[in-house]
Amino acid sequence: MRFRLAHISDPHVLSPEGVHWRELLFNKRVTGWANTRLRRGRVFRRRHLEAVLDAASRADHVVITGDVTNLALEGEYREAVRLFDRRAGAAEVTIVPGNHDLYLPSIRRERRFQHHLGPFVRSDLPELAVEVAAGAYPFVKLRGPTAIIGLSSAVPRPPFIAAGYLGHEQIAALKAILAHPEVAKRVPVILVHHPPLDSRHRLLQLRDGLTDAASLRDVLATAPRGLVLFGHLHVRVRCRFGALDVVCASGAALEHPNDSVRAGYNLYELEDGDVARIEAHVLDSANGSLRRTEIPMRPTCL
Repeated sequence: MRFRLAHISDPHVLSPEGVHWRELLFNKRVTGWANTRLRRGRVFRRRHLEAVLDAASRADHVVITGDVTNLALEGEYREAVRLFDRRAGAAEVTIVPGNHDLYLPSIRRERRFQHHLGPFVRSDLPELAVEVAAGAYPFVKLRGPTAIIGLSSAVPRPPFIAAGYLGHEQIAALKAILAHPEVAKRVPVILVHHPPLDSRHRLLQLRDGLTDAASLRDVLATAPRGLVLFGHLHVRVRCRFGALDVVCASGAALEHPNDSVRAGYNLYELEDGDVARIEAHVLDSANGSLRRTEIPMRPTCL
């Protein structure tokens, strides 16, 4: 049985009605809003995102590895749900949160991610989840030859800090999930927003990486096969970690001259109990079509 999985990341959906000044007062959003005005709003294109979503929806399943919203505004969440609901009839959509989706402690308290995107994170093995900042994780979706496993690395951070954290309980739960009979007989596809890689500089890891990536890799090292899919870096890259392919998707709406960065999605074909193909589909911003290309391979994940 062949199963085609499309991987989108970091769409950074903006609110159609914009941002009210009250939403910027005395919190981290003011720095994110300034970044949007000065840079992000000019390079993230709505028409690119819609073209990518339409093309990706031809796969059997679409996964989105976080930063669905830009400032975790209600209007951004509503717009994201509208965009994804339009495609949900063609392909099932699964989402894990990114740091922008839990931008402030108040977003966590309000359970805003769960309220708006709960239907996209429902688990077939809910008894194995633990409670973290974004809700109950890891979740598991058993779909044909694959077990899609969603992790949450999203935690509210102070201004200028974008690092993620899984926590000991979530990592222990992942280990139990990988050993579950229904998962063990399938190809695991593990979704996380922050890169499960080590930075060469510890300070960069603490500021912008996954702070407990080493603990995650200890668990992943036991997996006999599968995929680890992530985002956050806004660049396509691929490496191997033991028996796993570890792959990053770029921003799904990005306008950029570099093929490794420009808007698009990754496509994975699973067949006969293994990963048969990995490729990128990159948007041609001149005519809106997507073309197939290779994902650059790093020599090591460490």
